[in-house]
Amino acid sequence: MFYSGRSAGWALAAASLVLLAGASAWIGYDVSGPHIAKDYENCAEEAKATAPSGAEYTKLITRCGERFAARRKVGGGYTYFDFMQNRSFDLAGPNPTEDERKQIDRTYMEFLGSQGREMLLSDLAKAQANLEQATLQRGRQDVGAPLVLAPKIPLPAKRPPIERAKACEDGSLSCSWAKVSAAVRNAFALSAGKNK
Repeated sequence: MFYSGRSAGWALAAASLVLLAGASAWIGYDVSGPHIAKDYENCAEEAKATAPSGAEYTKLITRCGERFAARRKVGGGYTYFDFMQNRSFDLAGPNPTEDERKQIDRTYMEFLGSQGREMLLSDLAKAQANLEQATLQRGRQDVGAPLVLAPKIPLPAKRPPIERAKACEDGSLSCSWAKVSAAVRNAFALSAGKNK
C-alpha cells in the first residue's frame, strides 16, 4: 500500500507538470491570439483591425491613449505633448521614465512661476493704465462755476417761551398770588429803569 499511494502521487504530479508545460507552450506560441502593443500607434492599428463597430473602436482608442502617453516620431523616438504647458517633450519610449517625468514636472513648475510673474505684471500694467485713463478723463471734464464756500452763520439759540400771565377771572388764591407777584415784578422793573 505504501508503494501504491506513493506512485499515484508521482503520477498525479507528473501529469500536472505535463499539462502546465502544454498550457505554457500553447500560450507562448499562439500567433493567432492578441499580442501586446508596444506603443500608441501599434495599439491604434490593432484597435482598427479588431473593432467590430465605431463605438468599440472609440473605446479601444481611448484605452490606447490611457496606456501610452507619447506618440511615435517619424525619425525614431517618441514625443509627449503636455497641454498644460502647450509644449512637447522628447522621450525615449512610449511612456516617460521616472527621470523624464521629473524633468517635465520641473519644467512645469518653472512655467507656472514665469506665467505667474507675467500675469502679475500684466495686472499691474492694466491697473496703471486704468488709473491714468481715469485721471485724464477727470482733467477733461468741464469744471463749471467755481464753488463758493459761504461762512456758516449760526442760528440764534432757541429761547424758552415766556410765560404770560393769564387773566384770572376766578377769585382763587393761586390767581391772586400770580397777580401780586406780577405787580411786584413790574414795580422792581420800573424802579430799576428809573435808577439808570
